Amino acid sequence: MIDSHQHFWIYDQVRHSWIPDEYAAIRRDFLPEDLAPVLLENQISGCIAVQAEQTLAETDFLLGLAANSPIVLGVVGWVDLRGNQLEKELEYYSSFPLLKGFRHILQGEHERDAFLRPDFTAGLALLEKYGFSYDILVHADQLQYIPALAAAFPGLAFVLDHLGKPDIASGEISSWKNHMQAIAAFDNVSCKVSGMITEADLKNWKPSDLHPYLDTVAALFGMNRLMYGSDWPVCLAAGSYAAVKDIVLTHFGTFSDAEQHAFFNGNVSAFYKL
Repeated sequence: MIDSHQHFWIYDQVRHSWIPDEYAAIRRDFLPEDLAPVLLENQISGCIAVQAEQTLAETDFLLGLAANSPIVLGVVGWVDLRGNQLEKELEYYSSFPLLKGFRHILQGEHERDAFLRPDFTAGLALLEKYGFSYDILVHADQLQYIPALAAAFPGLAFVLDHLGKPDIASGEISSWKNHMQAIAAFDNVSCKVSGMITEADLKNWKPSDLHPYLDTVAALFGMNRLMYGSDWPVCLAAGSYAAVKDIVLTHFGTFSDAEQHAFFNGNVSAFYKL
């Protein structure tokens, strides 16, 4: 099994000011040596390390960790998709086989459809040119814009992080489901089954709260466009790594062996070209 989504950082109060008080448990360092025994205990063979800061230094930091840690099978970094040095930077990063794709923290953008603006889409066109994938990190209110993005770049491999961040805590599902149906119509968009328990009630969530969302993405995307992700260490604000894994292992336990293999291994391997 492969974990498609987790993070590493050396904690800094200023650089990681995005971590709220209710996530105080993750205000510390998290490195491959911390994750390795957790993956071993949970029978996970490797992971994809995803950026948490919007700097080239973050991308270089993750590549350095990946080069020295056998558990890190690939990196999703950051690059300024709106910058005038983008092609030069992508050409440079093309020389790193472990760098698989890029992500921008779109959920924090003031303009909720910023990724449809010409300066951003010009950057996405270059990602496609250089063969990189793109992780979409948005809040549920931005899902309405994703179909236009997918339609504009049919040759670019997209993956939607954290099921598009539905408001699981409130139980809202109707609007989210409608948007996800429109997104799933595009074959170039996959979906990470990750980040669920931190969108639920942090202290009082239960697996049954998540079942309707899991059923929805399985029906819409099919098991060939879903991939398992822990969102470690962020998930630790609401539960353990084992709890996150057990939710999906139990939920999809009645699916065929081929479907479970696709979900836990085949899809992430194909998407990130592992």
